[in-house]
Formats: sequence, structure tokens, C-alpha cells
Amino acid sequence: MNSLVLHTQLIKKMSSRLGFDYCGIAKAQRLDDDALRLEQWLNKGMHGTMKYMENHFELRVDPRRLVPGARSVITLLKNYYPAKQQKEGSLKISKYAYGKDYHEVIKGMTKLFLQSIHEEIGEVQGRGFVDSAPVLERSWAQHSGLGWIGKNGNLLTKQNGSFFFIATLITDLELQYDDPFAKDLCGTCRKCIDACPTAAIGEDKVVNGSQCISYFTIELKDMLIPGEMKGKFDNWAFGCDSCQDICPWNRFSKPSDEKEFTPIPEVLNLTSREWESMSEETFKKLFRHSAISRAKWKGMQRNVKFIKKDEIL
Repeated sequence: MNSLVLHTQLIKKMSSRLGFDYCGIAKAQRLDDDALRLEQWLNKGMHGTMKYMENHFELRVDPRRLVPGARSVITLLKNYYPAKQQKEGSLKISKYAYGKDYHEVIKGMTKLFLQSIHEEIGEVQGRGFVDSAPVLERSWAQHSGLGWIGKNGNLLTKQNGSFFFIATLITDLELQYDDPFAKDLCGTCRKCIDACPTAAIGEDKVVNGSQCISYFTIELKDMLIPGEMKGKFDNWAFGCDSCQDICPWNRFSKPSDEKEFTPIPEVLNLTSREWESMSEETFKKLFRHSAISRAKWKGMQRNVKFIKKDEIL
């Protein structure tokens, strides 16, 4: 067995052993089509106040700029679909934030992955990325055969839907490459488009990030949410899963067995009144290891007050 095949098999086995659900591999190269789409999206201002999206353009579209000599892009998926759901009437929190901050969890897993590569294969240059770096992770997932990009901009897998975290390893290790996922299995379905509370999902898989509830409740640092959004948040206080919850492919979602993603009790059970009366000290204590901390106490207070309705207890 030659080293190319052997190393690829080792990588796939490592991904499973370390707790990832899927692993795909693509050749490290510039993503020309994605570069054009990203440029058009930015030119239309669909990133809103997320000015960081304008930075490091070439790094985003060419992994060889991030890791000199890069040959392979390894994409790893980790299921986060929760076994328990929020109590009826609670202010809604996106499912990815139910448990421990995925940045902490997945970063630890990618470090172990790179360490395992060094131990089992040898000296290899590489870097791991989880959401916080200029990497087009969903595009790489499609290029490595794991799924397709849905109309809502999320990666969809045929087996288990879209409730996955995506990690990317860029390495100078040469490997066998998986075939890209060539089909668009959304077909004529437009349930996610119709279900979006703020009409942020347009045609041709273009999502206006500056109109997304996740943008307003997490990314927007201004303490004033535009008045025209009043009454459109559908009780989402942190993030939004409307387009995923309605997606037919997510009927195949299965609860994650990752203990770190076990829901924080308060996320499932707090009422809007309890959220609103929560002190900054309590917030920091409860959510110090949660992705909810990204919004900070002031941001969550802003969100809760903006969407508060009399009928919510």
C-alpha cells in the first residue's frame, strides 16, 4: 500500500476516533467561483457592520495563503443536535449555543488531530480552523464530498441534515481527494426562504447577512436594533434556527452524544422575565463557557427587551 492511500486511511480513522462524525478531503487550491460570489456579496453590503469580512480576501479563497505549501484541506463535521429542546414559551436560543462554546470544544479536538498526525504520520505542517478564521468552510465541505450548500447557506448532509459544526485542517500532507458533492438536493423546495422571519434568505442561495436575526442578536454591536425589525424576531434572543428547523432534511437529525454539548439547564428553562432580571454577575457565571457570552450581558438585555411580548411569562 503506498503512502498516499495509507495516510488517507489514517486520517479518516483518526477523525472517527477523535469524535468527528464525517471527514472529507479536498485539494488545496484557490476557490475561484467562491471568490467571485464572496466579492459580489461584499459589494452589495450584505455583511452589514461585519467589516472583518472584508479583510484577508485572498486568505479566504486560497488556503495556500494560510498554510504555505498546503496540499490538502481536511473538513470535519461534528453533530450538535440536542437531545432536549427548550421549554415551550422560552426566549429562543440557537441550538448550537445550548452547551459549551463549540470554539473551545472543537479547537481542542483539532489540536489533538494535528498532534495525532505528527505522531502517526510524521512532521507535517498544518493549521486547524473553527469558524473564527478566514476560511470558507462550507465550500470546502462541499468540495470534499460531505454535502451541498442549501438555499439558506448552510451545509446540508444527505444522512443527517445540517446541525453540524465544521472544522477545517489545512496541511501540506498530500492525500487522496474525495469527489465534490455535485448535486443540489434542495430541488424546488423553498421552505427555508418562506420561513425566514426577516426575509433574509433570497433566491440563488444568497443570504443577506445584514438582515439575519443571528446578525442582529450577536454580531450587531449597536445597542439599538433597527425599528423596522420590531415584531419580526419570533422570540429569538440569540441566533436563529428557523431555516434549519423547517428544513425537510433535518428530519434525519440525530441527538449528539457529545457530553460537552449537553444543554445548560438555564438555556432550556429560563423565562423572558428571568432573562431580563438577570444580573451581569449571574450572566457571566452561567455563560462563561457558552457561546452566548459573545453577545455579552448588555447585548442579551438589549435582545430580550427588543422582543419582549406581554404573552411571554
